[in-house]
Parts: sequence; structure tokens; C-alpha cells
Amino acid sequence: MAKILGSTTTYNGTEHPYLRNCKVRIVAVMRRAAAPDYDPDRDGSYLRDEEDIARAGGVTAEDRIEVQPWLADEKRWSFVCSDPRATDLACFASTKKAAKKGGRR
Repeated sequence: MAKILGSTTTYNGTEHPYLRNCKVRIVAVMRRAAAPDYDPDRDGSYLRDEEDIARAGGVTAEDRIEVQPWLADEKRWSFVCSDPRATDLACFASTKKAAKKGGRR
């Protein structure tokens, strides 16, 4: 499985308009946080370790990804994070298609 945490991608969704087309860095995976029955108190729902992500089966369309946007004018990563749906990030766009077929990335 390719490295997820610390990798960079582009936000392509509409839920967070201030991130549209921004370069973002992946900080964590919020397991099933986009699912309608999400329970934030469930153990193992906030993943900040590559091995934990792999054990959980990778990133799915039901996950949210905690990201930091790149502040180009300041040449640094923001200290403020956002949590878009995995499918709204360019690197996980294929999870939307895989979810329809019952797969994972």
C-alpha cells in the first residue's frame, strides 16, 4: 500500500469551498466519518499510523481525511486542519467508483 500520511494531493470537492483546487497534506484518516451511522467515540476511528490504516483495509469512500492546506503566500502548511470526504481528494477519487463496486483503495 502506498504511503498515505504526509502525502500531498488536491482538494476537488465543494463541501469546503476555501480548499477548492488547493494543495493539501494528509494528516490522518477518520474511519467511516462520512458514513450516516458514524460514531466518533468508536475505538480506532481516528488513524494516524500507516500500519493502522493498512489493518483497517485502507481508505474507503466512507472515510474523511484530515488535511492541512498549503498557504502559498506564506510558503508553509496551515496549522488549521479540515476534514473533507476521501472522495473529494484527487488521490482518492477512485474510491468513489470502487464504492459503487464494493471495493477499497
